[in-house]
Amino acid sequence: MTPGLISMLLRAPVTAFVARLLLVFMFLGSGISKLLDFQAAQAEMAFFGLNPPWLFAVLTIVTQLTGSFLILFNRITWLAAGALGIFTVLTIPIAHAFWTMEGERAQIEFYFFVEHLAVIGGMLLVAILAERTRAA
Repeated sequence: MTPGLISMLLRAPVTAFVARLLLVFMFLGSGISKLLDFQAAQAEMAFFGLNPPWLFAVLTIVTQLTGSFLILFNRITWLAAGALGIFTVLTIPIAHAFWTMEGERAQIEFYFFVEHLAVIGGMLLVAILAERTRAA
């Protein structure tokens, strides 16, 4: 591929849409899954000690789906990325507290922690790029 072709692909609106879709895919899947099986969503919240479970399930679904759609369609992206970034940060001590665990479980949760950091970085980048595009 030539540098010109790569530049053209990177500047194409469809490429930006696909990149945003890939970034929010896990949030969309999780939000839709929780919406379709609200009892399981409540059970998950209860498992992590979040009370009342129904309220945390609703807040999770709203955050995941609203944030995803706003990022996907590049609308108030800074707010959506911020909400999903904060949501992701909050899941670390709630669901992935590797520092309280030992052995293989601690190692697996540490990997989730590292992946969460990458997602947070992606949220920052999508907000930065949306702002640069808006300002241009």
